[in-house]
Amino acid sequence: MKRSEFKSYDELPLFLNAELVAQVLGIAPSSSYELMHEPEFPTLRIGNRMVVPKEKFIAWVTEHSKGGEA
Repeated sequence: MKRSEFKSYDELPLFLNAELVAQVLGIAPSSSYELMHEPEFPTLRIGNRMVVPKEKFIAWVTEHSKGGEA
């Protein structure tokens, strides 16, 4: 598993592209592209470009990790 270079959500930009999503989650870029095409993932499309708003990304991570509960 890849390690994230980010230590807190405060370090993230307002919008994340597929490369940043991959870095933050510690996954391969190809996996982040797949994730960004999932209907429930909070992707914002601007023309052909796909980005994820920082606040929606944080909410998605929290919801899908259930706050770190197993």
